[in-house]
Amino acid sequence: MTHLNVGDTAPDFTLPTDNDGKITLSDLRGKKTVLYFYPKDSTPGCTTESCDFRDAMADFNDLGAQIIGLSKCSVKKHNTFKAKQNLNFPLASDEHSDVCERYGTWKEKSMYGKTFMGIERTTFLIDENGVIEKIWPKVKVKGHVDEVKAALSA
Repeated sequence: MTHLNVGDTAPDFTLPTDNDGKITLSDLRGKKTVLYFYPKDSTPGCTTESCDFRDAMADFNDLGAQIIGLSKCSVKKHNTFKAKQNLNFPLASDEHSDVCERYGTWKEKSMYGKTFMGIERTTFLIDENGVIEKIWPKVKVKGHVDEVKAALSA
């Protein structure tokens, strides 16, 4: 299991996105990137988090940052989720959890006494040169987008 720290170069990746797109992290250099890992499309917490990022898009544009949501959901599920929630940023699909493992977000979780593997809600702020500037592990959705905006403003 990889453990990334502030100051590390963000692991590069190329993943399929909603609407048959493709995203390569290193192609986004020159602009700050907010990369948020979330467990699953169309679940309450993930919907709230994604809509909070959507609603703050003008602020992120003003702060010179782009947003990418990433989960293990298929491109087809991303298409449905993005259309239903009117999301205005790409959703990357990591169906084999390769990127999740490289970012250390694929973890053992437990619910109702059962343990299972899943994505730990985590956000990475990556600078213009591809270096991790800040990491929010075990994100609590309420107020998270404001924390990310504050870090970008600092």
